[in-house]
Amino acid sequence: MNPLDSATDRQGYAPINDLNMYYEIAGTGDPLVFIPPAFGVAGMKTFPAFVESRAVITVDLQGHGRTADIQDRPLSNEQHAKDVIALLKHLGISKADFFGESYGGAIATIIAVHNPELVRRVATYGTTFGPPPVAVKPEMLRFSVPPTPDSRSFLFQRENYKKVAPDPDYWPTFWGKIVSLKWDGFSREELASIKAPVLIAVGDHDFVRLEHALETFKFIPNAELAVIPDAGHYALFSEPERVIPVVEHFLNKRETGIPIATGETGYHSGETR
Repeated sequence: MNPLDSATDRQGYAPINDLNMYYEIAGTGDPLVFIPPAFGVAGMKTFPAFVESRAVITVDLQGHGRTADIQDRPLSNEQHAKDVIALLKHLGISKADFFGESYGGAIATIIAVHNPELVRRVATYGTTFGPPPVAVKPEMLRFSVPPTPDSRSFLFQRENYKKVAPDPDYWPTFWGKIVSLKWDGFSREELASIKAPVLIAVGDHDFVRLEHALETFKFIPNAELAVIPDAGHYALFSEPERVIPVVEHFLNKRETGIPIATGETGYHSGETR
């Protein structure tokens, strides 16, 4: 029996890996783990399309929102992945779908690389899979004046953090840990080893270079690529109705689909698509 079949909307804290990790569950059914972006906290997004048939589990990662930071433990994508895995064990979940936004997509993909037995499918939006020089558009992340914790560019994240953090005044320290986080991405061998289907979705005006998304798509065996037109990095906040249907289609599709038509096979209803 799925441990979330009878769950109702609820929230709680899980004592894992020296954290008291906050999580929320909405809906019932097969588990879908949503991993928010950097600075993101549970409750900033809701997913009505998913909760109709799934138990959507959203986490506050180390230092994010209601999960208090461990001051002498640096933030890292690898540690975040370990914390999410420990939460699933705490909840009695042996396999799940994952949906990660930006930073959260990298964490979900780390789990797919190192713990494939836990992963059915991984959907990502606005995620980088390599180091910044190859993965991001420098013009999109250029500041004319060096940013600070009080910069207007972080107003949205700052206000959401302060609404729920156990110590709202910790924001400057938390901000500093996030902006100093370094991650080199995945090797080609790691990407090629991923067994789960992976959706790589980006906006055509995303922070992420389209060339990087395309290269990553080529390396992951069961990858799908979706470019959302006239969309930026924050489309899941500003225009979720343009992204969620793509993710929903990916998560709900059959494990083995009808083959894609080639010039030689041609199109035949029910045989090719």
